[in-house]
Amino acid sequence: MARNEDLDVIICGSGAAGLTLAIDLARRNIAFRLIDKAPHPFIGSRGKGIQPRTEEVFEDLGVVDRIVASGGEYPPLRTYTHDGPVDKHAGILPEPTPAEPYQIPLLVPQFLTERRLRERLTELGHAPEYGCELVGFDQDADGVTARIAAPDGERIVRAAYLVGADGGSSFVRKALGIEFRGKSLNVRALVADVRVDGASSHVWHRWGNEKPERSVSLCPLHGTDMFQYMAPVPLDVDVDLSAEGLTALLHERGGQDDIVIREVPWASVFTMQARLADAYRCGRVLLTGDAAHCHPPTGGQGLNTSIQDAYNLGWKLAAVLDGAPDSLLATYEEERRPVAEAVLGLSKKLLEAAKNRDMRRGREVTQLDVGYPDSSLSLTGLEPYKGVAPGDRAPDAPVTGAGGLATRLFSLFQGPHWTLLGYEPGEAPVPEPRGGLRTHVIGGDILDTGGHVQSAYGLSPGQWALIRPDGYVAAVVGTAELGAIEAYLDGVGVRPVR
Repeated sequence: MARNEDLDVIICGSGAAGLTLAIDLARRNIAFRLIDKAPHPFIGSRGKGIQPRTEEVFEDLGVVDRIVASGGEYPPLRTYTHDGPVDKHAGILPEPTPAEPYQIPLLVPQFLTERRLRERLTELGHAPEYGCELVGFDQDADGVTARIAAPDGERIVRAAYLVGADGGSSFVRKALGIEFRGKSLNVRALVADVRVDGASSHVWHRWGNEKPERSVSLCPLHGTDMFQYMAPVPLDVDVDLSAEGLTALLHERGGQDDIVIREVPWASVFTMQARLADAYRCGRVLLTGDAAHCHPPTGGQGLNTSIQDAYNLGWKLAAVLDGAPDSLLATYEEERRPVAEAVLGLSKKLLEAAKNRDMRRGREVTQLDVGYPDSSLSLTGLEPYKGVAPGDRAPDAPVTGAGGLATRLFSLFQGPHWTLLGYEPGEAPVPEPRGGLRTHVIGGDILDTGGHVQSAYGLSPGQWALIRPDGYVAAVVGTAELGAIEAYLDGVGVRPVR
């Protein structure tokens, strides 16, 4: 049995969460392996909604433009009634603002999202290892010893940490004995990627709206020549997933015989679940994505929550591996488990609304208001907050560099570093440089020419905002309290260079 050199992290599962974590670790020069027992990448469209907050994450990871180009906005919904088809447009969509540059959810098939993430990972010098199955692991105080069955035999791999990003049936979670509490929602559905003759690709077709349990729909998948076929199915009935079987079901429920399913590249039947892991960490083993929470698909929340789990975990893992206190990793579960719990409640509420033919979606699905105000990483109580507060998402704003070129706060934040943003501090001394910290001063190297920073952040002259690597406000302090920022940065492993 071969033994590999030691690693920092083993990531088990190369879906969207595993790929996001791998990209974040790769840009931080962390040694890792990304393994997946599947023989090839996932080929289905299952999680097709990309929410605005996830678009911000993708901008930071350097992949947003490619993902946007791979999909598009959700099409109008065409409902077929006894009186004929009725088209419902989204209405007036929110416009981007200086603080929130992404406002509109995107429709991107999951396999295309993951393809773009793999491309980005390749640019960073890494790739998933398919056909490599985690078959066992042990951990001790110093790391994890994993057994990986690969095409060329079983290997022993040693790493400081193991992350289970291996989905709802997670081997890692089960091996840890972590309970996955929740329940089946007694709703069974089929979802398939199909090629179709006779259906317009400009609208989302839906039949059987009078009886949602007998509905069927065809949603065009932007960036492909396919549709996503969706239909609830009985709990105890075998479903024919062939092109002929899906055509027959469509004709039975839709009452139209001019649309024919020609090909079924991928199909799945599943029972909707709402479950949450009791813990996200056991020693040196952590869970992320669907391994930690499982959602019904309503509202397009599951994939986005998983990506943001990994985005929260990546910088913390890297910091601890670089010498930050282990307690920093405890904040991963502290921050992300309540988010998953809230998203589960939202998804179940939207599922019930969908059963009652109410498909309205509000700002709550965008995830732009997700924050960590109660986190132990949010340094509170030092200043009155007129604008952003610790734990809030850090807004974007257009600014001008002192050299005259236009830029944005998100461009200054992009990358694996922390950012300290000073607002017109006058003659006050700027804090000393630190590795992994970038300092910008409004009224110094950056000019708030349109007043957008002041509008978004509500800072007074002499105040400073510390922005985490994942785009959340860690602290807002006055110049007199900059010492608290220095102590805070020491505590998360951002140290002066000696």
